[in-house]
Amino acid sequence: MPTAMLTRIRLNLAHPTVRRDLADYTALHRTVMRLLPDNLGPHPRRSAGVLFRLERGNRQPLLLVQTRIPPDLTALPHHYGQADTRDLTPMLSALTPGRPVRYRITANPSTRSRRPPGPGDQTLPKHGRVLALDDTDALAWWHRRATQAGLYLHATTSEPKPFRRPDRNQPGPVHRLLQFDGTALITDPAALTDALLTGIGRAKSYGAGLLSLAPA
Repeated sequence: MPTAMLTRIRLNLAHPTVRRDLADYTALHRTVMRLLPDNLGPHPRRSAGVLFRLERGNRQPLLLVQTRIPPDLTALPHHYGQADTRDLTPMLSALTPGRPVRYRITANPSTRSRRPPGPGDQTLPKHGRVLALDDTDALAWWHRRATQAGLYLHATTSEPKPFRRPDRNQPGPVHRLLQFDGTALITDPAALTDALLTGIGRAKSYGAGLLSLAPA
């Protein structure tokens, strides 16, 4: 049975590194990666199965970090926040067809433009731009990805989430993050386990893709 660990960090808003990370998801990603050892090869986030999500629903923001290896909490800046880690094996073992669940995910609904660059066109990358999806298209994207991930959705609500980067003019894709909440039935435990461990969609380095489940 593959497994993972979930670390919950209640952030200390008085800490200067926390304030910096809340203003810049690139910096937040660097702080998250401090939880991992240095010998994970050229793709450490992927090797360690790192997914994270920032929740701001209360006065003290909560950072959720999922990893396939035990995190080193001592690597966080001193007084960065209160952290605890739990094993997700019991949750993964309980995935059975027909089981009702509640879910939450902050995702980056997007597609890649089909038009390849023409001769002399330097504005498009070789495989087209990544385009953020809005409204109905974003909801349809989530329904498709949830079905592929072994979930039959019953109800869904969506809420825009801020995407923060200090220099809006720096190169790179423009991400639009949406939080999806709702209820569903498990249809394919194997596909769902894979989605839980590897994440869903793009922008995983910016806090997207972590799917969380709870009993309905």
